[in-house]
Amino acid sequence: MSANLIQLLWDSTLQTLYMVAIATLLGTLIGGPLGIFLATSRRGELYSSPIANTVVGLVVNAARSIPFIILAVAIIPFTRWIVGTAIGTSAAIVPLTIAVAPFIARLIESSIREVDSGLIEAARSMGATPAQIVRKVLLPEAMPSIVLGLTLAIVSLIGFTAMVGTIGGKGLGDLGIRYGYQRFMPDVMLAVVIITIVMVQIVQTLGEWIAARFDKRAPRNRGR
Repeated sequence: MSANLIQLLWDSTLQTLYMVAIATLLGTLIGGPLGIFLATSRRGELYSSPIANTVVGLVVNAARSIPFIILAVAIIPFTRWIVGTAIGTSAAIVPLTIAVAPFIARLIESSIREVDSGLIEAARSMGATPAQIVRKVLLPEAMPSIVLGLTLAIVSLIGFTAMVGTIGGKGLGDLGIRYGYQRFMPDVMLAVVIITIVMVQIVQTLGEWIAARFDKRAPRNRGR
């Protein structure tokens, strides 16, 4: 493999990491509050608003049900309006964010709903406000599960970045398609696959380690 292709692999890897990092950040900023709302707004819950819960739930489900490649193509005019172009890493971040935000919302909702309801009632009996319960009870208790959910979302985003390469996005997916497939260079395709696998393994391992650090029930190794 030539030095030029090695440089392309390096640049593409950085582009993929950039897209995943920014999309994860934006997706969490959007999906996080949505997930908290969905987990606390059914009838009789902290922020009881069943109608709003149903409407938001329908929107989230609708966004999740659209295949990513169709979503990315369908919102090209919106992407162009947001970033001024439909091609490149910055443009790819728009559909990536829209795809991952509802996914993160449902993951966070599920994580919060796993928290023992007795803890909520205990906090209520001590006079805690709904905001205090969310901040000091629900989120800390759900954090290990939330971290694992975000890990799953990041792994999914890595796969999405490969698909976005088919419509002008950069990154490893674009490199694999242009060189590995269209130019029949199996060594490039193999390199792309290996790098992607390594990225996923690193993300998964790191996510599990962070989740274990947040888990109060996990045994800790004590120095002797």
